[in-house]
Formats: sequence, structure tokens, C-alpha cells
Amino acid sequence: MSFSNLGLSPKVQSAVEAAGFDTPTPIQAQAIPVAVTGRDVLGIAQTGTGKTASFVLPMLTRLERGRARARMPRTLILEPTRELAAQVAEAFELLGKNHKLTVALLIGGVSYDEQNKKLDRGADVVIATPGRLLDHLERGKLMLNSIEILVVDEADRMLDMGFIPDIERICKALPFTRQTLFFSATMPPEIKRLADNFLHTPERIEASPPATAASTIVQRLKKTADLPAEKREALRSLIKELEVKNAIIFCNRKKDVGVVFRSLQRHGFNVGALHGDMDQRQRTATLDAFRSGEISILAASDVAARGLDIPEVSHVLNYDVPVHPEDYVHRIGRTGRAGREGFAAMLVTPRDYKALKAIESMLRHEIAWVDGAPAPEDVDEAMTSARENGRGRRRGGRSRRGAPKPEATASDGQSSQRNEPAQPEKASDAQKGPDAPKASEPKRADAARKDSGQRKPAAKGKSRSGEPSDDQPRGNQQRGNQQQRGMGDHVPAFMMRPVRAS
Repeated sequence: MSFSNLGLSPKVQSAVEAAGFDTPTPIQAQAIPVAVTGRDVLGIAQTGTGKTASFVLPMLTRLERGRARARMPRTLILEPTRELAAQVAEAFELLGKNHKLTVALLIGGVSYDEQNKKLDRGADVVIATPGRLLDHLERGKLMLNSIEILVVDEADRMLDMGFIPDIERICKALPFTRQTLFFSATMPPEIKRLADNFLHTPERIEASPPATAASTIVQRLKKTADLPAEKREALRSLIKELEVKNAIIFCNRKKDVGVVFRSLQRHGFNVGALHGDMDQRQRTATLDAFRSGEISILAASDVAARGLDIPEVSHVLNYDVPVHPEDYVHRIGRTGRAGREGFAAMLVTPRDYKALKAIESMLRHEIAWVDGAPAPEDVDEAMTSARENGRGRRRGGRSRRGAPKPEATASDGQSSQRNEPAQPEKASDAQKGPDAPKASEPKRADAARKDSGQRKPAAKGKSRSGEPSDDQPRGNQQRGNQQQRGMGDHVPAFMMRPVRAS
């Protein structure tokens, strides 16, 4: 099958041929004919299979008729990240060179002035992140009542990033008769329910099973210890063992991105960093340097895991096992794109075995180890230890917060572990300073014990002010059947200050 059989206009077919595209991918071959007719589409396909062209090409065909008016765009494309939005804008420039269409890119980190000028002249296509789009709506710079086509790209990533309430607000401002196109590599139940609310009798197209990796990607695992230094050493050894042309190293946290970047830089690697705390100019410059080959290794957070089209990435290395199994599919999808061969490796510590099992369960197959698989009893022991440590930390945290404070003896001449100086018997809380904790503040742990029926150890005596010691419940809690009234036993510090008589 060729693009000439998909119902595209001659102008679009000419641009596709000039771009060097000969044969449509499965998602393109199934989605484009439906989208050209104006029907809603729910498309699910692996990363790197050409989902962007699946909505850009039919959109160009439908936009050949009509013109946009000032501040009233005709189509809207929502993207979860700035990089994805900029990438779609580049696709419009490439495939829409035979069309006189105005494209407005509305993303954060860029001045409002240039974006407002494009909207005032009239934009046929608006490509935006939800936050910046809502900013323009609230400023009165944009109206959405002329939208003919809505595209929600990487819908599951929108859910992960918390954009769903923003998307719901945006959809309420759109006309009911619009065409809606949903595209994603994974389709969790939450996104399915969201699609049911936004789409009208959509054509569900699954070019590949949800949450599956491309068959052209070789996947491997490497064991490493929990210690950060040993883990970084294992990463450097893995890079040296592989014939790395260029690679993206994914970390779960932005802090770890900086740590990996500095470690590789100290050891002579040509490396760059990319994460969400960088401003837009830095992010764009880093990606351009990686695309051009100035940087051969890119340490990145999941901001680079979705939809970025860097065609010739030879390796993807997971420094951390992703928390959500779906993120693994998106990460390794940066390599092995458009039918090319790719290689993905992941460092696995003993505490990562549970997350690894979730990934293998989602993929429905086990991933091979480069240094031999761990023994099954070692895996079970590590998973059990991780669960017990997690419960122990939670129990320990509660017990430490609610533990009785040790009392000071009279011979010590010192207070308890609050490190307060010894005071006369009538000393007020005002002498402790405004930031010192008051002796009568309610304890959340005490309240939790009272609600659960537990009792604290018996009091060892009275405090200096004559109140019950910290071993006894106090504050706004009931004492027996008597309800506390007013301030109870506590007198605020400001009322204890001496006042000079007039």
C-alpha cells in the first residue's frame, strides 16, 4: 500500500513524496483513511511507528478548504511537553510546505508577545501544551469556538502529568461537532474512560497491542548493587562494553540526572543533561546538540521519554528501573525507530526486582541478563526484604513521632531532649522564644493512639508548669467524660508577659 491509496489530497501526497516517505506504517494505513472522512479516531500504536503523521496528513487535507480568523484557530493539537509540541510544529513545516497555513506554537518558557502576534494574524493550527493554552484563554487572546479538529497526543502521558483537569476545561470550550483524534502508545483504564467522554463513536485502531515494545529492540538487564558509587561504576562499564554511537540514559529523578551527568563528565564522556527544571532555551539547545552529534550521551528524565523523534539513537540505558511499567516502553522506544535496530539495557538492583517483574508481566516475556540471571530464591528474598523494610520504615516513623520523651532528673539540672535550658518553676513559654514548640501542643500520634484504643505509659509526674507531662494526652482532646472548654490548661505565652501599669 502507498500513500496514494489513503484518500490524501494531491498537495499532501506531493509533500510526502518530497519528504522521502514511500510506504505508510500500520497505524498510518489504518488511521488516515478514517480521519480524512471526519470520524473520531482512538489510535494505539508503539512508539516510533509514525503516529504524528497519522493526524498531520489528514489534517492538512481537511484544512485546504477555508481560512482562519484572528484569534479563532481551526485546529488544536495538545501535547504533554514542550519538546513534543515543537516536534509536531516541525512536522507541519515539512509536510505542509505546499499549504499556506499559519501554525502557532504555544508553549511555556517563551515570550507571550510573539505568540500573541501569530494568534492576532489568525492561526490555522494551534499546537500547545495545556498550561500555556489556558493562559491565553484566560487573557482573552484566544477563542476555541471555531475548532474543527482536536488532537490529544500521548494521552496517557497527559494523565501521568496531571493534565486531565486542564483538558476537560479546554474541551468544554470547544464546539460539540468537532472531530477528535486520540493517539497513545498505552491505554490504561483511566484514559479509556476519558476517551469515552470526549469521543463520539470513534474508530478504535490498534496497530499493535498496547504497552508492547518494537521487535527491532534488543533488551537486556544488568545486575548492580544498591550503593550509588557502584551503580555509577556499573553504568560506565556498560557504556564501555557496548558499541555506543549515541545513547540516552534515563533516570527517575531530576536530581539523579545531575549526578549521572557530572559523574560521566568527570570520567571523560561527551555528555549532556535534560530535565524539566531547565529553561526552554537550554532544553532546545541540548536536544539540537544531541541530534547533530555534538553530544553523544544524553542523561535525561522522563521529559525525553515520550514521542521525541531522534531517528538514529543506537542505545537507551535505564539507570533506574521506571516506577510505572508503561514508562519502560516509552523510554526504550527512543531507539529502534522506523524499522531500525536498537539496543536497550537497564541496571537492576535487588530492591528493583518487584518493579522489574511488573515490567516483564506487562511485556508478557522475560528480559535476558547480560551477566546471568539471579537465582529465583535470591529474587524472592530481595522482594520480601523490600516489603518488610517498607513496612518497618512506616512503623518506625510512627513510633518515633509518638515515642514518649525522656524526663530529666532533678540532679541533671536540665530539661528533656528538647534542649531547653532549665527554668524557674513559673517560667512561661515566652522565655523559650517564638519558634520553640509549646509543651501543650496536641500530638497527632497521641490522638492516633487514643482513637485506636492504645494507652501510653503512665505519667512519671507533672511538668514544670503543673500540667501533665508529655506522656499524657493534652490539647483539644477529651479527658475522661469532661469536655475541655476554652483554652483549658494552656495559657498563651503573650498573656503571661508583664504589662506596665499606666
